[in-house]
Amino acid sequence: MSRLSSYFAELKASGRKALIPYITAGDPEPSVTVDAMHALVAAGADVIELGVPFSDPMADGPVITQGHERALAHHVSLTHVLAMVAEFRQQNDRTPVVLMGYLNPVEIMGYAKFATAAAAAGVDGVLIVDLPPEEAEDISVEYERCGIDPIYLLAPTTTMARAKRILAAARGYVYYVSLNGVTGSASLDVEAVSRRINELRSLTALPIGVGFGIKDAVSAAAVAKHADGVVVGSVLVQCLGAHQGRTQEIPAALTAILAPMRAAIDSI
Repeated sequence: MSRLSSYFAELKASGRKALIPYITAGDPEPSVTVDAMHALVAAGADVIELGVPFSDPMADGPVITQGHERALAHHVSLTHVLAMVAEFRQQNDRTPVVLMGYLNPVEIMGYAKFATAAAAAGVDGVLIVDLPPEEAEDISVEYERCGIDPIYLLAPTTTMARAKRILAAARGYVYYVSLNGVTGSASLDVEAVSRRINELRSLTALPIGVGFGIKDAVSAAAVAKHADGVVVGSVLVQCLGAHQGRTQEIPAALTAILAPMRAAIDSI
């Protein structure tokens, strides 16, 4: 059983919901990332989604796109991101880490080399936004070899037939995009999310995490009533950007955002 599967099983047994923060590796500068990851865990994170900087993050809105740009200004590569995970693992061998990004850097490294290096660094899952399961056969073999969980996205527009195909390929958990649009979009219809999650539960026993549009404790708790996990990204990346030049303040600033979400989720 993977670290992700074990962790979600523990959460389910204890009646808790996962809090899954996202930050972009190397944003606003590389020296910040590992300390930020530890701060997120201390504030209540159960799983960390770590973004791999990319020049054309097509699923992301302006806030996270700017986070990618800040990281790329420091020439942060996939190799650097893996080194950050390895450094994080020197002090934390429990919290699952999922890399989230786009196919191009992985293709450049090579599927086998990437999977081997990711597993050695301590990566538990990989979400490649622009790689659908129909095109992931080759890399899935490498994931299986290295014990890495492939994470996939589902959207409000995903048909049930398509969802069944995606869920058959997924491991660890599935990421449900709560709305049509890019990251950081404003509107969040919790009732629509609830209906969709109920439909998806008829197709899978995998935990369902919900992201996009979750910005504060109120929205996090509202989604957690229905989902197995709550993914929070843009508000954290916005915080990172706001603290350029004051990076020593970032751990406390991230904690101030995430800790109230943790408390709100635990109170439902």
